Amino acid sequence: MPPIHDRLALRLGAIFALFAVILGAMAAHGPLHDYLEWQKQTDLWRTALMYQWFHALALLAVGQGLTARRGTVICWLIGVVLFSGSLYILALDSSQKWVGPLTPLGGLFLIGGWAWLWISLLKKKPAIGST
Repeated sequence: MPPIHDRLALRLGAIFALFAVILGAMAAHGPLHDYLEWQKQTDLWRTALMYQWFHALALLAVGQGLTARRGTVICWLIGVVLFSGSLYILALDSSQKWVGPLTPLGGLFLIGGWAWLWISLLKKKPAIGST
């Protein structure tokens, strides 16, 4: 029987990676690049992209497992949307102060997802015949 992958984790990883490429390309060329440079928000945009990429790749890796922890996947979904999403909004319009509190909240969800994964791996029983 072939391994069962976690489709949600794989789908989210793929869509996060897709949009990271699109958003990265948009920020590197044309009007968005010029705007971010003019507003001195390029670093903020890069930070959002970096965290989005890390978690896209992590979701793709976790999704390869037989039993990806759904809590980890959901925490990372919420975390990337809140953390990276709020930074993208602030990079585009720093007057949108309402999104400021979403950044650390998103960061807490990202941390929570990593903690959930770590705890689930501590609880995981080794396979028969493995050391």
